[in-house]
Amino acid sequence: MQKNNNRFNRVDEELKKQVSSIIMNDIKDPNLSGLISVTKAKVTPDLKYARVYVSILNAKSVKEDLAILKKSSGLTRSLLAKRMNLRITPEIVFELDDSMEYGARIDSILKDIMKDMENK
Repeated sequence: MQKNNNRFNRVDEELKKQVSSIIMNDIKDPNLSGLISVTKAKVTPDLKYARVYVSILNAKSVKEDLAILKKSSGLTRSLLAKRMNLRITPEIVFELDDSMEYGARIDSILKDIMKDMENK
């Protein structure tokens, strides 16, 4: 089981790297306005699907950028098939990872609390 788990971890990491490269270099949609980074990729045990978690910063519309990524999942999958040596190329499902925004919000709240405590 451990050996199999390592394989999935390697596939996840390679998938994350390749999808990140595809988003940066191959998706040429002019409406893509934000800074997009792939935070995590997770393939299902049968390798048919892969959830790719993306963080979108400084975008005019996060929903619009995510919709563009979802629309380009076919292109992403076909480019992955050429770049990765897998028997089955997984279908890509893009998910929004808002943990960075959540962390930044918590950080901001903590800074406000610290300022309030210093002023008292």
